[in-house]
Amino acid sequence: MVIESVLPTRPRFAHEVRNTAVLAAPLVAGHVSTGLIGFVDSVIAGHHHTTTLASVAVGTALFWLPMMIPMGTLMSLPPAVSQLDGAGRRHEIGALFRQGLWLAAMLGVLLFGFLSAAVLALEPMGIAAEIRPGAIAFLHGIRWGVPGLTLYLTMRYLSDGLHWTLPTMLLGFGGLLVLVPLGYVLTYGVGGLPELGAGGLGIASAIMMWAQALAFALYLARAKRFADLRLFGRFDEPDGPALRALLRTGLPIGVTVTMEGGLFIATALLIGRLGEIPAAAHQIAINVSALCFMVPMGVAEATTVRIGHALGRDDARGLRRAALAGYTIVLATQALSALVLLTGNEFVVGFYTADATVAALAASLLLYAAAFQFPDGVQVLSAGALRGLKDTRVPMLLAALAYWGIGMPVGAGLGLGLGWGPRGMWIGLIFGLTMAAVLLCTRFWRSARNA
Repeated sequence: MVIESVLPTRPRFAHEVRNTAVLAAPLVAGHVSTGLIGFVDSVIAGHHHTTTLASVAVGTALFWLPMMIPMGTLMSLPPAVSQLDGAGRRHEIGALFRQGLWLAAMLGVLLFGFLSAAVLALEPMGIAAEIRPGAIAFLHGIRWGVPGLTLYLTMRYLSDGLHWTLPTMLLGFGGLLVLVPLGYVLTYGVGGLPELGAGGLGIASAIMMWAQALAFALYLARAKRFADLRLFGRFDEPDGPALRALLRTGLPIGVTVTMEGGLFIATALLIGRLGEIPAAAHQIAINVSALCFMVPMGVAEATTVRIGHALGRDDARGLRRAALAGYTIVLATQALSALVLLTGNEFVVGFYTADATVAALAASLLLYAAAFQFPDGVQVLSAGALRGLKDTRVPMLLAALAYWGIGMPVGAGLGLGLGWGPRGMWIGLIFGLTMAAVLLCTRFWRSARNA
């Protein structure tokens, strides 16, 4: 078996686990900082008003659903950069990066237009009337940051692909230093400024996104580590074949990420039809779950890079060791997350709201979140490992089956059809994630045998 071919060399495997953990740690911290953005938004909104929190829940869902496509598409950069580096073709990375910037800019402009029109869909979607004005204000504010976010992701994925993940962590937490005071001031109207509520959080988030992008560009332009790549040393026009190559690999990743994220987001939108209390409780529970998810997501990205580098140097055994190291780390971290959610759910919810009804429902939803920690970790690690192999099209179809062929019908049937409410929708999440874990993990080990 594949695992048997890896485990006998235990010192090398332990070394691989350490290397993956060292590479993943700043990525995890960077993702946690991203998750803390949602935490900050939810805490500020929740203490402002329950309606504000519900509006941010719906606005956040409508923002991240389309954002999954460019975010996932640009994930084609780390394995491509890592393989070029592993194959001794480092001189080609600068040109690839500049085409990535063009792709990011195009995707950012398209998404800005989409978000501008998306607010028209709130009433037809059945979102409760008291939630709609705040959700519209939030989207109108945050849409201005989308191009900055896509450019930031391109620069971040370049750095990650070259095994340098520290900037992701530092700039992630640096963004929080912008968002926390600015979000509070604009939401509550401090110092003579108008009280903008959910709209203020949207504007603050947009400003933070551009600040991160500009800071990363300045760092890449001045860092000696990247000097030989001449990242901004010349101007390249958009190159059709290069952009199509990025899209061929990246678009299926974008669709796959959207399939998974879309399951959570569609759940939020469906719960938004039930009123402000279920929507607010779901926003708290999903934000806590997202913070837990940032850990395996960071490990998955590190595994993508490790596998891509092994593939570039034609090291099949190293490739499988890298994957097994990722699975080992993820199973350990998910066990810890599940324990925290089971034993500390009420304590965690207390940070978000003083509304006893909202808090009780949110705490109960976190018990369901504890149940999907293991399948969630395994599916994201498997997807990351497959990206390292540039195996993206079949995983896209498997994700569609798991999330939308199983997870969403189960959730909608129980939550809306049988009237189980948010709890029924969360059972659907458990079904979808479990099926994705089984399908994607099986797909990776079959592909790894032929690598």
